[in-house]
Amino acid sequence: MLPSAVMVSRFARLALSLATFAPLVVGAPAFAEQRHGIAMHGAPALPADFSAFPHVRADAPKGGRIVFGVQGTFDTLNPFVVRGIAAQGIAPPNGYVIQSLMMRAADEPFSLYAGIAASIETPDDRSAVTFRLDPRARFSDGKPVTAADVLFSWSLLKDKGKPTWRGYYAKVKAATAPDALTVRFDLAGAGDRELPLILALMPVLPAHVVDPARFEETSLAAPVGSGPYTVADIKPGESVVLRRDPNFWGKDLPAYRGLYNADEIRFDYYRDANSLFEAFKGGLYDVRIEDNPSRWASGYDFPAMKDGRASKDAIPIGLPKGMSGFVFNTRRPVFADMRVREALGLVFDFEWVNRTLFNGLYRRTSSYFEGSDLASTGRPASAREREILSRFPGAVREDFLAGERRRASADGSGRDREAARAALALLHAAGWRLSEGVLRNAAGEPFAFEFLVVSRLQERLALNYARSLERLGIRMEVRLIDDVQYWRRLAAFDFDMIQFTWAASPSPGNEQYNRWSIRAADRQGSLNYAGARSPAIEAAIDAMLSARGRDEFVDAVRALDRVLLSGFYVVPLFHAPEIWLARKNEIRRPVRAPLFGYAPETFWVEPR
Repeated sequence: MLPSAVMVSRFARLALSLATFAPLVVGAPAFAEQRHGIAMHGAPALPADFSAFPHVRADAPKGGRIVFGVQGTFDTLNPFVVRGIAAQGIAPPNGYVIQSLMMRAADEPFSLYAGIAASIETPDDRSAVTFRLDPRARFSDGKPVTAADVLFSWSLLKDKGKPTWRGYYAKVKAATAPDALTVRFDLAGAGDRELPLILALMPVLPAHVVDPARFEETSLAAPVGSGPYTVADIKPGESVVLRRDPNFWGKDLPAYRGLYNADEIRFDYYRDANSLFEAFKGGLYDVRIEDNPSRWASGYDFPAMKDGRASKDAIPIGLPKGMSGFVFNTRRPVFADMRVREALGLVFDFEWVNRTLFNGLYRRTSSYFEGSDLASTGRPASAREREILSRFPGAVREDFLAGERRRASADGSGRDREAARAALALLHAAGWRLSEGVLRNAAGEPFAFEFLVVSRLQERLALNYARSLERLGIRMEVRLIDDVQYWRRLAAFDFDMIQFTWAASPSPGNEQYNRWSIRAADRQGSLNYAGARSPAIEAAIDAMLSARGRDEFVDAVRALDRVLLSGFYVVPLFHAPEIWLARKNEIRRPVRAPLFGYAPETFWVEPR
C-alpha cells in the first residue's frame, strides 16, 4: 500500500540512520563537478541558466480544468507494484503527484535536468553517481524531502516494486547518504552507463508515510508526493481528480516553468472504445488521442467540430515508431519453430488491410526502431555489429545482416497466391501437412490457436487475419475479453497470440531487458510477451548500455534490431505517421511539439 498512518517504520528508521551516519566509500572514483543535468551521450542541450524548456509556453496561463478520457478501469492508486490496475496520473514520467529525482527533457533523446535533485555528479566511467537534493523540496504534507527518503525509495522499490525497478536497482552495489541532502550510489561492476540516468528517474516516496509491510497491496488512499498536484477525489474504477498544490515547492524551477498549468486535472474512465468516443462527442471530456484511422478520417463530423467548439491536430512524431505486431507466444509449442512464425507473417496483406480498413492512413512497420537511424533495415551490418553478433552464429540470418531482407509484401488483393505458396512451403519444412483443407502436424493434430483481443478494432483486424490463415488450413479463434481480464492474462503469459505495441525511445536502454531478456521470459508481469530467449539479444542490449559514444550505441541498437527481426517474434503491422489529437478549443498547446510529440503537461486552458 502506498500511504498508511503517519509513522516512521523500522525500514524508514534504517534509511534515516544511513542518511545521518553513512560514510563516503574509501577509494571512490574521482568525480566531475556538480552539474545541473546529464545526457546519455554527450552533454545536455540546455545550459545551467536556462529559463524554461524550449517546447513549452513559459507564460502559459494558469487555471481551469482539463478532463482526459481513459479506456479501462483502475483499482489502486499505487502504480509501483504488480498487484492491481493503477490509476493514471500518479507517478512519473508525468509526475503529477509523485516526482522523480530529476526531470526528463521531452525535446532531447535522453537528457535529465534538476528537480528534487538540484545537481548530479558522476565520474567518466559512470561507476558511481551522487545526487545533491534541493533543500527547498517538500512533500505535499510539508515535510522536507531528504536523503533518507531517497534511500528508502530505492530499497523499497528494489525489494517490492515492479520487476522493472527490481532489475534496475539491484545493479547498485551500495547506497549511502553522507548527509541529509546527499545520496551516493556505487555502481561498480554494473557495466551500465545508463544506470545513473535510471536512478535519476527514481520516484521518491515519503519514508514517514509509506508502510513497507503493506506496500505491495492495492490501495485507494491518496498518496503523499512532492509533485505539483495532490489527489483531491476518486470514484473507484470511474474517475480520479487531481488538484494543483498552491504550495508546490518547485513551481519556480526552470524545468517546471510552463508545465502543469490547469488547476484541476480529471481522468474519467470508460469501459470500451465506443463509449469513450461517444463521451468525447458529447463534450464529457476535453482531450482525446485517436487510434482509429477510419474514425479520424470520417468520424469527426459531429456538431462540436462543425461549429468550432472542438478541433483536430495532427502532431508530428519525432520518435522512432516502435513495433506494433501480432505477437507469437513462443512458449506455446505451435509457435516454437521459427519457420512457422515466418510463414504466418507472409500471409498478412498490409496493402489490402490499409486500403480497406484504415483509409490508407497507416505505414508499414519493418523495424523495431522504424523511421530513425537506429533501424537496421536497408543497410548492411557494420563491422561493430558483426563483432557483437560473432559469438552467436545463426542468431541473425545473412539476409538480415546484409540489409537485403525485405518485409513480406502481398499483392494487395487480399488473396495473394504466391504468398500462400511460400508460407505453405515453410510450414511443410517445419513438419506440417495440408490434408483435406486442414493443416496437421506429424501426430495428426490440427494447427489451431486463439487470438486474444481487447477492443472491437483489434477484433476486426484479427478476424481479417483469421480469414487469410484459413486458406492455409489454419484455424484461428478470435476471442474478445474485457480490459481487466485481458491484462491479467497478459501478465501471466496466458495467451497464444495478441496484438501489442512496444513503443520506441530515441535512446533505448534498460527497458529492453524487460522486453526481451531470458529472465523476463520467465517473470510474470514483464513485457517479454513473445517469450524470447536469445543470448544474442542480451549481448546486444549489454553493448547498448556500455556504449560510450553515439556511433557505438547506434551499432548496438541495430544489432538488437537484426536479432529481433530475424527471430520472427511478431507479424509486423503498421504505424501512424502522426499523433492524432482531438480537443476542445479552450484547451491549448504550444505551437511546436517536442521530440516526444504528445506532451499533455504543456497544455493549458485558455481564459474566456
